[in-house]
Amino acid sequence: MTALDVAHNVETVRSLVEAAVLRSGRKPGAVALCAVSKFHSAQSVLSAMDAGLLLFGENRVQEAAAKFSAVNSVCRESGRPVPCLHIIGSLQRNKAKKAVGCAGCIQSVDRLELLSDIEKHAAASLRQIEVFLEIHTGEESKAGFKDEKSLHETLDLAASGAFPHVEVRGLMTMAPFTGDQSAVHASFSSLRRLRERLNAEYPTLPISELSMGMSGDFEAAIEEGSTMVRIGTAIFGEREAGVVHGDGK
Repeated sequence: MTALDVAHNVETVRSLVEAAVLRSGRKPGAVALCAVSKFHSAQSVLSAMDAGLLLFGENRVQEAAAKFSAVNSVCRESGRPVPCLHIIGSLQRNKAKKAVGCAGCIQSVDRLELLSDIEKHAAASLRQIEVFLEIHTGEESKAGFKDEKSLHETLDLAASGAFPHVEVRGLMTMAPFTGDQSAVHASFSSLRRLRERLNAEYPTLPISELSMGMSGDFEAAIEEGSTMVRIGTAIFGEREAGVVHGDGK
């Protein structure tokens, strides 16, 4: 895919996102666009940046670290702004250190032990990192906190100041992969309602973001209150041949 193709796709997706925002009666610019660049090259990321994007999501830490090291080098040499990278795929605890080293936000925190590891590595590197808590709202195969007891145990500790180098900024989910739009909407609306409850229960935590909606369901997500959509295929097309994604997550 050429840089012109990517630019055209970015413009199209932005228009669709803003149209959904306006249809939902929300303010223009209410939803951030996170371009999912997994299985695409550093050059594709740079093309998307030329089209005005600065927020990217990657599923696999190995791929993300190598790719964005190259992207950031080009940005520093050329004077471009450095992009913001979010890790959005399931994260193994033994990859937490590398994730903290390459990303500004980890959206897929699904258990207390992982959050503790992120805090440890962020403290060791003297940096702050944002996280979203991934919530199970759909298929059994999807990751995420599967019960509110473990979620509340994690948030109780966060509210107590147990993770001074980590800021819990939002919630993330994936809707079930189904043509049943009522099930998709139910998944997204349940996350919005959970955020409302958590905001009341944990007023000191800045849980404001809702990362929900991908290429096939982002309009439904926006209707249900998403503040960030994760769009890959609609921007970059199918995976690029020859892109090495590394082993593990």
